[in-house]
Amino acid sequence: MSTVFTMIKRNVKLFFKDKGMFFSALITPAILLVLYTTFLDNVFRESFEANLPENLHLPEKLLNGLVGGQLVSSLLAVSCVTVAFCANLLMVQDKATGSIRDLRISPVKASVLSVSYYFATLISTLLICFAAMGLSLLYLAKVGWYLSVSDVLFLLLDVFILVMFGTALSSIINFFLSTQGQISAVGTIISSGYGFICGAYMPISTFGEGLQKVLAFLPGTYGTSLVRNHAMGGALAEMQRCGIPAAEIESLRDSLDCNLYFFGERVGIPTMYGILIGTVLVLLGVYILLNAVKKRP
Repeated sequence: MSTVFTMIKRNVKLFFKDKGMFFSALITPAILLVLYTTFLDNVFRESFEANLPENLHLPEKLLNGLVGGQLVSSLLAVSCVTVAFCANLLMVQDKATGSIRDLRISPVKASVLSVSYYFATLISTLLICFAAMGLSLLYLAKVGWYLSVSDVLFLLLDVFILVMFGTALSSIINFFLSTQGQISAVGTIISSGYGFICGAYMPISTFGEGLQKVLAFLPGTYGTSLVRNHAMGGALAEMQRCGIPAAEIESLRDSLDCNLYFFGERVGIPTMYGILIGTVLVLLGVYILLNAVKKRP
């Protein structure tokens, strides 16, 4: 057990010591927050106003809280996965530099190596994503705070599970990578594409019906919906207290992906958690199996 902790400590230290890996992971949520607040703020605001009945107007603080909740949920949903890929690059870098050969000919077991990479990535990613969540909460406190204590606790849980998902997914993909070029290619694809397929950049409800059905099979979609429900739940409840009809709010929840449907059947929040946690367990099983069958040189 002490060997596992030693290797985890080694990997975490190397990650934070490597300025390239650390800043590439840290800059992701920072850039997203700046881009979202700069370019998407007005887009989201106009979308909310367009969906309101003509005779109803929301208080400015509530409108800011709705827009801020959508921005924050999008940022966290993307960062938990993309940061995990950045933090997990040490596993590939060890292969590219040849350090993995030295580790494999040492008395350290292959299982210890694989476990240490996973948990080191998990720890590093959680530190960055919790920091990003802290900044996001400060942003919401400034523009319009409607979160309850339970909302914040559920957001912490959402981030934790999404980071586990991102770490497991990146561990499997990075298992097959061994060069710096492959690292760059995969990093670019994940950074640019994941936000679209998980519904963070654009709600799934805005896509065509066929694409919506395809994306309903992807667990990241449900992770985004969980974060969005807890980041925006308080503001949506305040809308009802302001006299907005329940039917209008439900329609808004559909358009924001707070409500998700699997072939016409609404997916409840407990089911979303079950899907995400089940996916994490399956991915971890695949990762363990890959390492078990890999021949030691």
